[in-house]
Amino acid sequence: MAKKGKKYLEAAKLVDRNFYYEPAQAMDLAKKTATAKFDESVEVAVRLGVNPKHADQQVRGAVVLPHGTGKTVRVIVFAKGDKAREAEQAGADFVGAEDLIAKIQNEGWVDFDVAIATPDIMGQVGRLGRILGPKGLMPNPKVGTVTFDVSKAIQEVKAGKIEYRVDKAGIVHAPLGKVSFPAEKLLGNFSALMEALMKAKPSAAKGIYVRTVTVSTTMGPGVRVNALKASTGDSAAQ
Repeated sequence: MAKKGKKYLEAAKLVDRNFYYEPAQAMDLAKKTATAKFDESVEVAVRLGVNPKHADQQVRGAVVLPHGTGKTVRVIVFAKGDKAREAEQAGADFVGAEDLIAKIQNEGWVDFDVAIATPDIMGQVGRLGRILGPKGLMPNPKVGTVTFDVSKAIQEVKAGKIEYRVDKAGIVHAPLGKVSFPAEKLLGNFSALMEALMKAKPSAAKGIYVRTVTVSTTMGPGVRVNALKASTGDSAAQ
């Protein structure tokens, strides 16, 4: 096991590992545990009562965080003609069709965060599945990244739209913002994510759906959140 540093150990003393904090308390405490010289990210891990091995218990979707993520998102768009020009005007960082597909396919170029594609070009973009799929960068209609409304898609991504997906262990990992965010904004983003996860609950999921919720910063210790309050939104920011 890796040895924890002095700053981490000091921050960990602020957290009661046997206590489940209210969502608002957890955001405040997470900010206090940040000790790095850079603006750490604040993230949440939600363990769900689903079995990802079953197709009818997959949890995947997208949500627009009302206060953004604090990160500059690089967006590429696969489109032609008018839709390519629309994408450029909407602020896409890279726009192309066969040329962009070739760059990724031949050079392994993946210097971007989100890929959007118009439906008419997805047949060609599909060839990139082996490269983009494992990195979570493949355009997908289920999360709104395969669409003819490229302007809206770009604006949402730039404004703070994130994708979430349950992993093999039944956990959803998602960003909530930066340590520099006021706690109220972190809480607002947290509430939006939890609401989206509740709406995405598979009908095949039985028993307790939200098992555990843990908030942490990039370099800080985990802060356990009252899962019941988190899932019901009792402490949601207005």
